[in-house]
Amino acid sequence: MKEIAKDIKSGEFKKAYLIYGEETYLKKQYKEKLKQALVGDDTMNYVYYEGESIDIDDLISSCDTMPFFSDRKTIIVENSGFFKKSNDKLANYINKLPDYLVLMFVEKEIDKRNKLYKAVQSIGYVSEMSFQTSAVLKKWIATVLGANQIKITSEACDEIIFRTGSNMELIKLELDKLEAYVADSKEVTINEVREIVSSQTESHIFEMIEALANHNQKRALSLYYELLMLKEAPLKILFLIVRQFNGILQTKELTNRHLSNKEIASALKLPPFVIGKYQSQAKNFSLEEIKDALEFFAEIDESAKQGRISDRMGVELAIVKYSSK
Repeated sequence: MKEIAKDIKSGEFKKAYLIYGEETYLKKQYKEKLKQALVGDDTMNYVYYEGESIDIDDLISSCDTMPFFSDRKTIIVENSGFFKKSNDKLANYINKLPDYLVLMFVEKEIDKRNKLYKAVQSIGYVSEMSFQTSAVLKKWIATVLGANQIKITSEACDEIIFRTGSNMELIKLELDKLEAYVADSKEVTINEVREIVSSQTESHIFEMIEALANHNQKRALSLYYELLMLKEAPLKILFLIVRQFNGILQTKELTNRHLSNKEIASALKLPPFVIGKYQSQAKNFSLEEIKDALEFFAEIDESAKQGRISDRMGVELAIVKYSSK
């Protein structure tokens, strides 16, 4: 990311860029920054391709077409899927891009063994926009609000991330709501966050697991009933509980093998922030307890689907069983 900012500042651009990863907000930001620096108002020499049905011959032909009354042409290719499959023709072409051209790819998933990936890497710049750590997100939240002279407490930052997860687009939407809400006071505390920021289903599930671990049956059941009032299906709630326990199990096993937070996040293909939450919860359970719970959840799921017990009652039984002292 710093390299892109450096190129924009200097006005000296590489022939090709590949921006990829799961953090959509960052991809959009850097795509637009590069586009503005490269294109500006010169839309005549800008071409945009999107989707997995792009014709490679048409793309190459467009690359070979000289710019009009300019020394630069910019082409952006987004969500093409080119970096997930064999693409020798385009990979070979990348090595002989015209000097006037800047070709930018914006993708979600790539294969680093891909010939096209290696070609772009050899002549241009590749940047992965991954989910950010909670520490980075807290600094970013403070910066976004600070631009409007709004202060925020560290505790409030943590609560925002807890409620939204690490999706920066979602966080930005919630920050916009908070900015309007504290327009007069210019300060965000945990109280404003709890009042304004949407609490996602996943945060309810996280709290429920915490309640189970702490044998807080009243809180666990209260969260379950809240989810039911939000029209969440009991078996969907059970599915999310199972997913959470599976994440805790995998994280605990990898932690026991002395893998770092970053290595675990990479292995499980999850944001570091989520791994941090799993590691915190994993301390409250032994491996045997987690495996036992997963077996019981599977039995409840099967019984509910076969009509031997109502889905609502089945999930309630599971919560009662694992929150009992």
